[in-house]
Amino acid sequence: MPHRPSPLPLPRNASGFTLIEVLVALAIVAVALAAGSRAGGALLANADRLKLVTSAQWCADNQLTGLKLARRFPDTGESSFECEQLSQTFRGKMRVQGTPNPNFRRVDVMMSDDRNQPVVTVSTVLPRY
Repeated sequence: MPHRPSPLPLPRNASGFTLIEVLVALAIVAVALAAGSRAGGALLANADRLKLVTSAQWCADNQLTGLKLARRFPDTGESSFECEQLSQTFRGKMRVQGTPNPNFRRVDVMMSDDRNQPVVTVSTVLPRY
């Protein structure tokens, strides 16, 4: 039979990582990536919400600007309207109320999304012209 050389033993000061060290490092990287992914998702959701609120506020501001430009003292009561901004349809409700001073009216414009969820409310006080 041919003679086989025996494997040489590794010296005690061999360098490298153990399996446990590699697994711990992988676990740390996995947790960091999961946290980063969650943070990225939150940023996207916040950006979508900001777009929605900004568009709804433009609709409300347009409604209030129309009242100001009409230069007509608004009658008290409620009215509904629809507005489209950035391909999104909003439902609006405008409430006109009296104030302690009869020469002013408070106007609140409440905007809702297409699922009728409240998005933003914008208020102003209009004088008698």
